[in-house]
Amino acid sequence: MNVFLTLMVLVGAVAATAASSALAGRGGGGNDAVVKRGQCSRGADWALKVKRDDGALEVELEVDQNRVGRRWRVTLLRNGTRFFRGIRGTRAPSGSFTVERRTRAGATNRVVATARSLATGETCRAVATA
Repeated sequence: MNVFLTLMVLVGAVAATAASSALAGRGGGGNDAVVKRGQCSRGADWALKVKRDDGALEVELEVDQNRVGRRWRVTLLRNGTRFFRGIRGTRAPSGSFTVERRTRAGATNRVVATARSLATGETCRAVATA
């Protein structure tokens, strides 16, 4: 009888641990970010990070051109709807800029980030689904 009781307690503990891990992966503070990386049309690098957090999406776009003082027009879309548009400039020491924004999350979340250099016309296009 004691072996059966011990086994039942152990199974319950494992089930509780699995359930809490599953909830953490659904925006309860877990680190379930989608990160995509690539190159822009003239060699600058981009990184797009999208993460669910408390019913919202945290979106972070970084563009690294290795040139300080260049201005870029940035647009962020979620499922085709714009939630950010603005101008950002590359800064010292790295010659990069970062845009961080939150937007509401849905059942599916396709985020498209575009950036265009106002000086050279170089374009970056990043896509991630979270």
